[in-house]
Amino acid sequence: MMNSDWQNFLSAQGAHLQEGIVQYFGDAAAERTTTRDGTVRCNLSQFGLLKVSGDDAQSFLQNLLSNDIREVTSNHAQLSSFNNAKGRMLASLLIWRDGNDYVLQLHHSLCEPIRKKLSMYVLRSKVKIVDVSAELVCIGVAGANARKTLQALYPALPQQAMAVATQGEDSILCRKADRFQITTTAQCAIELWQALSALPAVGSPCWDWLDIRAGVPFVQAVTLEAFVPQMLNFEVIGGVNFKKGCYPGQEVVARMHYLGKASRRMYLAHLDGATEAKAGDALFSKASDEQSCGTVVDARPSPNGGIDLLAVVQTASHESAAVHLGTIDGPQLQFQSLPYTLP
Repeated sequence: MMNSDWQNFLSAQGAHLQEGIVQYFGDAAAERTTTRDGTVRCNLSQFGLLKVSGDDAQSFLQNLLSNDIREVTSNHAQLSSFNNAKGRMLASLLIWRDGNDYVLQLHHSLCEPIRKKLSMYVLRSKVKIVDVSAELVCIGVAGANARKTLQALYPALPQQAMAVATQGEDSILCRKADRFQITTTAQCAIELWQALSALPAVGSPCWDWLDIRAGVPFVQAVTLEAFVPQMLNFEVIGGVNFKKGCYPGQEVVARMHYLGKASRRMYLAHLDGATEAKAGDALFSKASDEQSCGTVVDARPSPNGGIDLLAVVQTASHESAAVHLGTIDGPQLQFQSLPYTLP
């Protein structure tokens, strides 16, 4: 849940909110174009934050997540996944340190379910798991001038992707060269937002569009347990460590890595003329005998018109058949190149 003071401040700035998420500030279409062509600021209210603290926090997370949590330091963040025993993803996570604690960023629809699920594993461990979504605020800055703009506020700005720097109450995470995420308190967020007033404000879907174009997925409630990490290319984008110890679903994930090949992969695609596509929507192709051949991971309106989306699709259908949204006669996906190479 968004901090009430921060929400009231954003509303006074012209934010249009739906279920606590900033959809746009004025003209949604213009904001998409500005995100594509310029440098913008964005409230990341589509994400929730869990804080894991206590003497056993590191070992607790090490035993549950797909990545090596020991590699998360005061200056390095990581992607990871929390899976069930069958290797199906319960959540995709962006993780960084806050002092001795760990902050887990995940889709807001999963924040409370995952807090409860993780709490089931605490038992006698010295671990505390708290939803801090109402205490901390995440602001994104993206575009060609993002680094130059933030450098004036944060002299020790992180340089590399997934690098983290801390200044006062603020934690600054570099997602890529021209994209940053700042996590701070609600009061400091108001001051930061005002300090960035030269940048146009855009709705949360604009940041989601950037994630889509970057090929970085976030599991949502509607796609809970729909994918194993390799289906979402998690081993390619740094979300799986195959040398760490056991964790829920590890045997399935490792077997697919060492002995098999993922029959489904996540691809970037575009839809012309479609009015709507959303996470969880089914995909179809004639190659799959009219059975569903895939699932939409996330979709957002494109600044170029139509819809951009990430979709998990049978590799056979991707390679040899047209793939359609909703029905075999639905809008056809136009596959595009991801910014990284698949195995």
